[in-house]
Amino acid sequence: MSGATGAADGTGRTGGSHGSANISGQQQGGHTVTDTRQPPQPHHPPSAYAPPPPSATPGSGPSAAAAGVRRPRPAARTAPRTRKARLRVAKADPWSVMKVSFLLSIALGICTIIAVAVLWMVLDTIGVFSTVGSTISDATTSEGGKGGFDLVSFLSLPRVLTFTTVIAVIDVVLATALATLGAFIYNLSAGFVGGVELTLAEDE
Repeated sequence: MSGATGAADGTGRTGGSHGSANISGQQQGGHTVTDTRQPPQPHHPPSAYAPPPPSATPGSGPSAAAAGVRRPRPAARTAPRTRKARLRVAKADPWSVMKVSFLLSIALGICTIIAVAVLWMVLDTIGVFSTVGSTISDATTSEGGKGGFDLVSFLSLPRVLTFTTVIAVIDVVLATALATLGAFIYNLSAGFVGGVELTLAEDE
């Protein structure tokens, strides 16, 4: 009786266990496999700073500091940096030097003519020529009553401008020739010593 009861109990327990296994899992090859996997959860990356509590506002004293809110850092003041470049004038083009010197000498000659004309008119207005001319005329008058040197007629405006123009033209020719010759001489000397070095700076 006891053996039959045990067999019956064993059969009942086995049947019950197989029944529960069939309900909660799958049966493969006489073995019961129970699926214990959990459904996938969404991935939440860790945050660098804890979010502030609802009652605290960012940057409002100790509560913001305790919540770990990062305050904006003030912009760093950088001193202006000066960039420098060291260059060397290795060669001067004689043709470009001649053109530039020619134009500059012409401008200087025109300025000289205008300056002389303005100066003559100012001196004539204040009576310098008449006063000096009468003095020179009295000093150069001979005993026979012959007239002396007439400074006013000699220093007339057309004569002064003509003389100034001739000098300006000579200056233009000489300045152009000397500048071009200087360019050739500089190129020869730069071939031996390397030329003139310049340091250029740029402020940012």
